[in-house]
Amino acid sequence: MLSSLSILRESGFEPVYGLIYRVNQSNPIRKAIMSKYSRRRFLEDSLMMLTAASLSGPLLAEVAKIPGKRKGANEQINIAVIGCGGRGGSHLNAFLGMADVNLVAVCDADEARMEGAVALAEKNNKPAPKMYRDVRDLLKHKDLDAVSIATTNHWHALGAIWAMQAGKDVYVEKPASHNVWEGRQMVKAARKYSRICQVGTQSRSNPGMRDAMQYLHDGKLGKISLARGLCYKKRGSIGLVTEAQPVPASVNYDLWLGPAPQKKPMRQRFHYDWHWFWDYGNGDLGNQGSHEMDKARWGLNRQELPKSVIGYGGRFGYKDSAETPNTEVLVLDYGEQQIIFEVRGLPTEALKAVGVGNIWYGTEGYMVAPSYSGAAVYDNAGKEVTKFGAGGDHFRNFIDAVRSGKSSDLNCDIEDGHLSAALCHMGNVSFVMGADVPFDPKTNAFGDNKEASETYVRFEEHLKANGVDLAAGTYRLGKSLKFDPKAETFIGDPKANEIMKGTYRAPFVVPKNV
Repeated sequence: MLSSLSILRESGFEPVYGLIYRVNQSNPIRKAIMSKYSRRRFLEDSLMMLTAASLSGPLLAEVAKIPGKRKGANEQINIAVIGCGGRGGSHLNAFLGMADVNLVAVCDADEARMEGAVALAEKNNKPAPKMYRDVRDLLKHKDLDAVSIATTNHWHALGAIWAMQAGKDVYVEKPASHNVWEGRQMVKAARKYSRICQVGTQSRSNPGMRDAMQYLHDGKLGKISLARGLCYKKRGSIGLVTEAQPVPASVNYDLWLGPAPQKKPMRQRFHYDWHWFWDYGNGDLGNQGSHEMDKARWGLNRQELPKSVIGYGGRFGYKDSAETPNTEVLVLDYGEQQIIFEVRGLPTEALKAVGVGNIWYGTEGYMVAPSYSGAAVYDNAGKEVTKFGAGGDHFRNFIDAVRSGKSSDLNCDIEDGHLSAALCHMGNVSFVMGADVPFDPKTNAFGDNKEASETYVRFEEHLKANGVDLAAGTYRLGKSLKFDPKAETFIGDPKANEIMKGTYRAPFVVPKNV
């Protein structure tokens, strides 16, 4: 008698993943059968043949392990944390504190950081997680349900896509991606493999912020024309180096680089300062700013990307080895609405009492959100109307969605994470493609856009207050770029699209076909 799997193959099915099969359209037997039967009847009869062949015990056991099977209410979720330093510490503490979650493994190119994660687990009276340096080895770990990614930005997409292809659910830190194209690939992977993929913009799980957003969506602030995102966060010099710096002995540098070009580090502090280099990070716009960008778009209730972008700025106040701007402004045009985002790394005064946060301007007043969980509404006379404030648990939301298997249960599904990260990337593409020009408010790059022009004036005033000699200096005026929101590509600009897609070092390549 033919084996069960042989029957599937002979009947015109081919393996896709493990024991998951699909119809082989070119199989001659399948063609002959389909000439007599409907597709539905063919599938029904094939399943009857499979049943008649009496599935063996081992085969049934394997079927039970097919990715997609969800844990019951009383079963533990087995998770691994990828990236154990910095933000990864928050991931570790969150999952170690959940009674229904087992931290079964950790993964990091830096062995010292993994050892710290193991020590943290033991301190919490939990079993020591297994250590992996290579995420590809980690994904072979038996009975692993989900991974939580807190790596460098340039590893986010590839790590998440590989995990979803391996049947794992994913929590990935902000920004979701390192460029626009790979963000969309993450969405495609989540949908193709029916995986849960949460992005770490935790404001989305805070009831106070959710109530504030509902207030805006209900039209209680009137018609909103502008959302302003602010990242006024002081950043000092990272130091100036003139030659390559040593890689810490505990780091496997090839794995740390992954998709990035083979370059030696040009920074004094190996960890964290990668944020300020284009190969690995996205500047403070994509770092802290990604939280505020997400809220800006959320408040406008826009589920698409804008029609155009222009960015400008530079690195002012000191000379160091970093590549990304410490002062950056971008204008994102949705037509009747716009987002204006400001990054300031030098000392500055808050705007309407907001330093890191958001402001939405409506016909009936404005709303300010100076934190991840709180917001206040003011009328046009500046009188407080109402306020919101309450915290939540973004990690808990992820685990609950892993258990239910419903992406609709997520507070920040990968689609939202992708769109918000893409706004940051679009601004950086404009900035990189720009040219250095003299400071001159008379050279108006914003036409009759009053809000954008006013923002430029404040940009100059801010730099003057920090001792920047505008008469002798220049700033980078980005290229004004038109965008097709449906295709998610820049219009008529191959160079911009090339930058938006990025490049990858084999074998660490984000696949074109997920």
